[in-house]
Amino acid sequence: MSRGVVLLLAGVMFPVSAFADISDIEEANNQFVVRSISTNVDYIEIGNGRLGTTIGTLDTETGPVAGIALGISVMRDAIFGHDLLKAEYDYSSGHTQYIGSYQGGTYGSVVQTSGAVLSNYLLRYGAGFELGRSAMLIPYLETGHHTWDRGVNYGEIYTHRYYGAGLSGQYALGSRLVLSLEAMYGQTSESAIVVNGGGGSSGFAGALGDSVLHKAGMGMDYAVSPILHISLGVEYVAFDYGISAAYRTSATTVSWEPDSRSKYTIIKFGLGQSF
Repeated sequence: MSRGVVLLLAGVMFPVSAFADISDIEEANNQFVVRSISTNVDYIEIGNGRLGTTIGTLDTETGPVAGIALGISVMRDAIFGHDLLKAEYDYSSGHTQYIGSYQGGTYGSVVQTSGAVLSNYLLRYGAGFELGRSAMLIPYLETGHHTWDRGVNYGEIYTHRYYGAGLSGQYALGSRLVLSLEAMYGQTSESAIVVNGGGGSSGFAGALGDSVLHKAGMGMDYAVSPILHISLGVEYVAFDYGISAAYRTSATTVSWEPDSRSKYTIIKFGLGQSF
């Protein structure tokens, strides 16, 4: 194959890569996006021996839950030159695999599916700083809310708010393709649970312990046309819930929510309209 043909093919694959600049990143940050998402749940409850109960793993829930996400991001020249405002909402519904036991039993003695409904929203504000002619660094502040409607027993609902600070790096690899990498360190707040009653138990509602929250992600945005974008990404989220107080749930029983750890890995595919 001649050198001229090779250069022609390269030009077709990356049409105007030599002209990539900050405007390509700005375009990727000015759009409305609809995403298909899959959230892999990795959850574990850990007993501490309170009132003679089990020490160690009590139950786990794992598996993918499918959903949809809506997002909008706007980048404008304002206070810091490239100010970014971003809002997102997602909703997922499906089933996970529950491994646990009946009360007082041995972990692993019960294996079944469990319903799961997840919802989240976030609001982010960032300031973009140019690094050369085709890269940008965006420190940001973020706040949001998480809900997990868990289908075990008669139903349990976990909620928390969070806030954090993060850093995003974006690089225009050609005038159509923007790559991104980001990480955030945060804190949960107002963590709580509602345990529905049933089977002779009155259920209970109360606070859970808050924890550090970590988020990290990477992705790509490709401009199919001046208006239409496609995107791929993966995000990792990890946080804990601390043990609740003990509650009288019947004349003869006391109940509480144990310590737990949650890890989510979210795969995203999106279609966006730039503006």
